[in-house]
Order: sequence, then structure tokens, then C-alpha cells
Amino acid sequence: MRQLLPAAADLDEAGLVEAYRPPPGRFVRVNFIASLDGATTVAGRSRGLQSPGDLAVFRLLRALADAVLVGAGTAAAEGYGPTSDDPAVSRMRVALGRKPTAPIVVVSRRASLPPESRLARGEPRTICITCEAADADRRSALTGAGMDVLVCGEDDVDLPLALARLAERGFEQVTCEGGPQLLRSALSAGVVDELDLSIAPALVGGGVRLLGEPLADVVRLDLRHLLEEDGMLFARYAVGGR
Repeated sequence: MRQLLPAAADLDEAGLVEAYRPPPGRFVRVNFIASLDGATTVAGRSRGLQSPGDLAVFRLLRALADAVLVGAGTAAAEGYGPTSDDPAVSRMRVALGRKPTAPIVVVSRRASLPPESRLARGEPRTICITCEAADADRRSALTGAGMDVLVCGEDDVDLPLALARLAERGFEQVTCEGGPQLLRSALSAGVVDELDLSIAPALVGGGVRLLGEPLADVVRLDLRHLLEEDGMLFARYAVGGR
């Protein structure tokens, strides 16, 4: 992996860790991959854009996180399971002095995560964040399946409250893996500290975009570093002057 900015350098594994290490305290980063024309998937999956370098960054951000946040639609489309499914991430976490696994936290306004999902077998327990408007029977089914259910908000998920509740449980540093709807909601709520964007040297056209709808206000980004490997660019942006 080559660092292009802020200064040219070749990064080994330890250097890559330092390039992405978050500051102490509460911190929310969003990790996305997108083509040059803004598509985030090929045939419905992000894997069609992925490279070995992107997989390395994806695993590292999971290793550095207290919890992994994801929207229910993305979790279903990408076939999410517990972080323990990837031994490479567990090994990285242990090498960094962390517990070998981190919880998956699924945001679902309707508590629509299937109780039979592989996430129900997560250790530590998968957390579903929903709201009071979600069907009570669905919430009970998720609890019965072995998930923790956090009700945050009335008619929709209150993301600032949800993140505060996670921090109370010791999950201060959160990596959000999308999808676009959750990204838009998180930006609108002002809870995103950083955007980590892998830019694939590809054109896809159509499909799911990084942001499908306009934001109420333009969100300004500050480029903190830019890496490159095999034509893939890896940008780390501070969000909104944070």
C-alpha cells in the first residue's frame, strides 16, 4: 500500500494500522466502496468492486472498532453474519490488544431482521436498534432469537440516542458499513466523524449510489490521507470540520 498524501510513503501492516487508527473517545466512521461514477454495488453486492487492498482496509476498520453498525437492508443483501465468521479479523483484533470479536449492530426502523438470521448466533450478541413504531411481536421475536433490542426513538430510529446508548455499553468507536440510506440518515443527524471511501477504478452505471437523494445541506469533507494500491484509491475524510 502506498501513501500519496499527506506525504509519500510505503506502508507496511503496522503503518496501515497507524494510518487508520481513530482518536480516543467516541468516534463514528463510515466505510464505503464506490466506483468512479458513484455505484456502491455490482449486481447488488459490493464484492464486485472489491480488491485485496479494500478487503485489507475493511478488515482493519472492523479490527479497530468497538462495534460494527449496518442497515438492515445491507445486512440482508450482503449476507451478514457475526464478526467471528472472519478469523482474520479476530486475529487482527487480538494483535491490537482487543477482544477477538465485536458486535454487529443492525439499524432497522421496523425491526425487520429475520430471527433465523445467522446474526442471531452472534457472540457477542447482535444488537438491533429500532424504534417504538416497530411491531412489538417482531421485537419480541428478535429478543427470543438471542439478540439485544434497543428502542431508540418513536416513529424512526434516533441515531444520536442510539450511539449514546451504545457508548454507555462501552461501544464508543463505531464503524458503519452502510448502506446509503443509513449514511444519509447519519449525515443528516450530524453523527458522522469520518468517511473512509475506497474508490474503485471502474464504471458501473445505474444501481445503488453512494447517496441516492439530496441532503438538506452540503456536507463538507476534509481529506486527511490518500492511499493507493493496484489503481484503487483509499481516502480518509473528516466530516464537517470535525
